[in-house]
Amino acid sequence: MTEQYLMNPERQPTLAGVERAAKKIAAILPATPLLPLEVDGATIWCKAECLQPIGAFKIRGGWHRLTDLTDDQRTRGVVAFSSGNHAQGVAWAARSLGVPATIIMPEDAPRAKLANTRALGAEIITYDRMSGSREQLADDIARKTGAVVVPSFDDPWIVEGQGSCGLEIREQMLALTGSEPDQLVVCCGGGGLASGSALANPEARIMVVEPEGWDDMKRSLEGGTIVPVEKDPPATECDALQTLRVAPITFDILKGRNAQGLSVSPAEVHHAMRVAFEKLRLVVEPGGAVALAAILAGKLPLTDHTAITLSGGNVDNQLYAKIITGD
Repeated sequence: MTEQYLMNPERQPTLAGVERAAKKIAAILPATPLLPLEVDGATIWCKAECLQPIGAFKIRGGWHRLTDLTDDQRTRGVVAFSSGNHAQGVAWAARSLGVPATIIMPEDAPRAKLANTRALGAEIITYDRMSGSREQLADDIARKTGAVVVPSFDDPWIVEGQGSCGLEIREQMLALTGSEPDQLVVCCGGGGLASGSALANPEARIMVVEPEGWDDMKRSLEGGTIVPVEKDPPATECDALQTLRVAPITFDILKGRNAQGLSVSPAEVHHAMRVAFEKLRLVVEPGGAVALAAILAGKLPLTDHTAITLSGGNVDNQLYAKIITGD
C-alpha cells in the first residue's frame, strides 16, 4: 500500500491495516491476557481489555490514529467525542505524543471517565447526550482550530486499531489451544471493535452484543440496512455502548461477514460483572460485560473455541459496589 493511500481518511479498513496497527501497538504495550472461563462444562476465552493502561480497548485505535498524524497535524491537535473510553484512549495517545487534545463528552458521563480523561491532560467540553450533536461540535472546533477529528468508530484507523485486539485473540488462541477462534462474541457500540476483529478473524462467526434498547447494530444487521436507536431509548448503565446510529464503515464489514446481534438486560449485565469479579478477579464495567452476559444467559450456542471481549473496566466505584453486592 502507498503512503498516500494509508493517509487517506476515506479509505476502507483492511486486514493489512489491522496487522500494521498491531505491530505499532505491540511496540509499546504488552498483549492483554486471554483467560479461560468454564461455562456449563465448556471453556470460553475472555480477552481482558479492562487491563489496558486506560482500562479499555480504545487505547488501540487512539494510538494507531495519532501515530499517523503528520507533523503539521500534530501541531494543530485533535478533537474527539466519547462517553469516556475513546476519550481516554485519544487523551493517552495525545499526551504520549505531545499532541493537544480536545474531547467532547456527555454531561452524564461517569465521573471516573471524566476525571481520568482530564488527568491525561485533555481539554473537556461537555454536551447533552440526547439533544446535542457531538459530531457537529467536533466539526465546529476543527474548522476553527484546524484540529483533526478522531471519531470513536467511523474511521479506518480506529477500526484497524481496535482490530488489533481480535488479532491478539487469534494469536493467543493458536498458542493456547492450537486452533483459531471459531466464534467471537464482541461488545458493540459503534462496532469498531467488532468490525476490526472480524477483519482479523476471517473464518470466525461474529456475534455482536448490545444493551436492550440500544441494539441498533442488531436491528440493522437483521434488516440489512442501518437503522438508528428507537425514539426515547431507556436509561442504561452501559454508557460506553450508547451509540445512536452506527456507520457504514463498521456496518458494511459486519454485514459482509453475516454477523448476528444479541441484546442483554441490565440484570444479565449485573450477573456477568459479578461472575467476572468472582471467577476472573476482574473489574468490568457494564458496557464491557455485555458479551459475557449473553454467554451466561444462554443466548447463543457455545463452540469449541469461543472467545469474548471484556472490553472495559471504567466504572464509578459506588455503582460497581452496588452491582457487585447486589444492593
